Amino acid sequence: MMTPMRFLFVGDSMTIGRAGDYSWRYRMWQHLTSLGEPYEIVGPRTTLYDTEANAPVSTAYADPSFPAEARRHLAGWGEGWLHMAPVIGETVAAHRADIILASLGLIDLGFYTSSDQTAANAREFIAQARLADPHVRMVLLPVIPNVRAESDAPFAAECDRFNVLLAKAVADLDTPASPILLASRPPSYDVHRDTYDGTHPGPTGEHKLAAAFADAMHQAWGLGRPYRATA
Repeated sequence: MMTPMRFLFVGDSMTIGRAGDYSWRYRMWQHLTSLGEPYEIVGPRTTLYDTEANAPVSTAYADPSFPAEARRHLAGWGEGWLHMAPVIGETVAAHRADIILASLGLIDLGFYTSSDQTAANAREFIAQARLADPHVRMVLLPVIPNVRAESDAPFAAECDRFNVLLAKAVADLDTPASPILLASRPPSYDVHRDTYDGTHPGPTGEHKLAAAFADAMHQAWGLGRPYRATA
């Protein structure tokens, strides 16, 4: 019997989602289920962010039949590489993650750290994950600048610079024992059409984010097949 591949979704507000969302995690669950291979989704959290409560306490997913075990994640509203680097090691160890799918960086650059500091935190994240499991695999999504970048040139430049630094980190740190992939930004992603507020993905954006991870794993590792959006 095949051992299930264990996936850990790591991210910020774009990944945890808010009450009433499907989330790209849900889209990835649909994709993984469609492959017909054993897998598990792991992580210490299961909820969505409740904007009224200003806390991650909602269980109101758009599809109430989204299974409880598939809702697991390590994502937080307002959390970035800065916050995840200190906790990824214990999370990988406790939940025995095989593959980390991480979408982080926008909140760091917007509120907490420079591109250089953010890249340093991404490297620390990778190091801590590998201390927990020297064979863990990772897929990292570049920052997709939000609507703020259209009117804030310094912020836009920091986003671009961070993505260059993240690509360099992946090139420097990728190893056969613990491979790291840099996913491609979805080429058709449009913050005016694929988000509900210029930052957070709506349904079309969720599909495109899930596809970025699924297609990267298929192209580089032969895992699964190309992403096919479902309703």
